[in-house]
Amino acid sequence: QVQLVESGGGLVQAGGSLTLSCAVSGSGFSIYAMGWYRQAPGKQRELVARISSGGTTNYADSVKGRFTISTNSAKNTVYLQMISLKSEDSAVYYCYVDLGPFSARRYWGQGTQVTVSS
Repeated sequence: QVQLVESGGGLVQAGGSLTLSCAVSGSGFSIYAMGWYRQAPGKQRELVARISSGGTTNYADSVKGRFTISTNSAKNTVYLQMISLKSEDSAVYYCYVDLGPFSARRYWGQGTQVTVSS
């Protein structure tokens, strides 16, 4: 069974930084890609950043230059380093892992709240 456990959310002032972590546990699978979505109240869930098993990264335009996605050497933990945070970054952040292409086998973390005060 695949489990994702997130940590690192919290309250931060505008201009501050936070780093989110998401640890993937389980066995018998290979990770195809990992990433982060976020959802603010009244808004649709949006993709924030993605990293493939080969290390290719993609970012939403709104976070480019401010957020960095990375993994540990074992590639079973994904991080989202966030700097220069803005109030519009406030949301619940969800990590995910894809065990195959086309999101056919996607698992989600429980979500962690990030609140940026202005």
